Amino acid sequence: MRHSDHGSGFFRQSRDWLLPAILVCIAAIAQGAQQPAPQEVADLIVLDARIHTMDATDSVHTAIACRGDRILAVGSNAEIQRLQGAGTKVIEAAGRTVVPGFNDSHVHFLAGGQQLSAVQLRDAKSPDEFVSRLREYAATIPAGQWITGGDWDHENWSSGELPDRSWIDAVTAEHPVLISRLDGHMALANSRALQLGAVTKETADPDGGLIVRNAGTGEPTGILKDAAMSLVSRKIPAASVEAKLRAAQAATDYAASLGVTSVQDMSGAADIDVFRELQRQGNLKTRIYAFAPLPAWQTSADRGLQAAKGDVWIREGGLKGFADGSLGSTTALFCEPYLDDPQTVGLPGDEMFPDGVMLQRIQGADRAGLQVAVHATGDRANDQMLTIFDRVSRINGTKERRFRIEHAQHLRLQDVSRFADTGVIASMQPMHCADDGRWALKRIGPERARGTYAFRSLLDAGVILAFGSDWNVATLDPLQGVAAAVTRQTTDGQNPDGWVPEQKISVTEAIRAWTVGSATAEFAETYKGRLQRGMLADMVILSTDIFSVPAEQLWRAQVLTTIVGGRVVYERAVKSP
Repeated sequence: MRHSDHGSGFFRQSRDWLLPAILVCIAAIAQGAQQPAPQEVADLIVLDARIHTMDATDSVHTAIACRGDRILAVGSNAEIQRLQGAGTKVIEAAGRTVVPGFNDSHVHFLAGGQQLSAVQLRDAKSPDEFVSRLREYAATIPAGQWITGGDWDHENWSSGELPDRSWIDAVTAEHPVLISRLDGHMALANSRALQLGAVTKETADPDGGLIVRNAGTGEPTGILKDAAMSLVSRKIPAASVEAKLRAAQAATDYAASLGVTSVQDMSGAADIDVFRELQRQGNLKTRIYAFAPLPAWQTSADRGLQAAKGDVWIREGGLKGFADGSLGSTTALFCEPYLDDPQTVGLPGDEMFPDGVMLQRIQGADRAGLQVAVHATGDRANDQMLTIFDRVSRINGTKERRFRIEHAQHLRLQDVSRFADTGVIASMQPMHCADDGRWALKRIGPERARGTYAFRSLLDAGVILAFGSDWNVATLDPLQGVAAAVTRQTTDGQNPDGWVPEQKISVTEAIRAWTVGSATAEFAETYKGRLQRGMLADMVILSTDIFSVPAEQLWRAQVLTTIVGGRVVYERAVKSP
């Protein structure tokens, strides 16, 4: 009886608080039917857009939601608006196009940042303008300070004449000078710089390099090609940490303004601590995969690095090698001589010496689990690298290695299928096609040009294309690269229907190469390159619907908004469409 009374009392006490609790729960359930659960509330949503996901079918949606650094959902406006909470940032896209953030498969990031404040010679249209700009720049910096960068292009001049140190000695008397051609495979040194590098008439050409000499006197003209550039460049003092941080900040800000959310930095390993410091400060806006020099592969292996090791912001484990030079410097290695310089077929890179060392290095690096990418421009260099990659694959056995050829510019058409057969990724830069197409025929002729920048042939053969810029060799702007791949128009306006037009590709194919293809090239396709739930929230809003406008209008497209990890890192002033 006492037990029963106790139970009844407990029930009466419980009822007093249980009924209000039930009513609260009912109210909460009712509210929950209208509002998303807290864990499903988005931090940022984009509405009223044309969102090209770059999934297998390139599905298009009107809205996208982000939570943290990941994509929460993609769908209709109504579906995504259900994920909106009181603190959600909303971007009204006004029907504009959204694509995944651009992933540049080949840059020199810190050098690009440094070049933003260096002497600008890329668009100098004559030797006189070239000299004048150097004179003006030299007057702005302290005496004794090196003048570097430049990115000059002698093909802009009607004469096509290579510059000579005699042109610039008088205007740069207080400065050592080593200014690069835009391809980075040839540079002009003034007399003061040659003296510092002990480069004289008697200096022998290094393996993989050439000192250009006066035909009459044998004296160096100041032009140094490929490995010969190091004779002088090694005398340039290293930049301070502060200067590197400024350059890195300039580079990541500039990348954000162009919609570049990831880069694969072919010279980034040397500056990895600079990028980490920028990340620590909260100022890094660009995801970085840093490559180290292939000859130093053992150092990477000893550190325990493997392909693409790191977090979603900074990774290491890639290696970059060189098989040859460039077409513009006549150091790209071909099977047949240059038409405008029949005495040469180009130059093998210094890393090809001694014979067999490239195979040994790649075999060792691959066995250690590192990723290998090798610069190969001419058809002979590409043939050699495809052979070496195939041999290493057979020796070391089957695995997911993702060998890459950087540039793959000039191919014999019979070698295209070898990329697919060996699983080699073609990491290419479409703007080089727009630049080189102005003058390439005088070097290689129309027959060899059939396999030049062979985007269409490579895709049709099932090869993975990873697009990039090679900045600071070419513009970092990926939309210019898309236009170049789709139209194959040259920068001089002389090829309105496209240079080697049979190698054109579609806008979708070009965007896929800048996103999915580049992500695959860096072992990141499971979380980068597509706009789907669970992927990194990296995306850009464009000024133009590049998928529907006439091809000639692609060159005018711009990035309006860049989002990295669900955070807006760049916004351009937007006008109503």
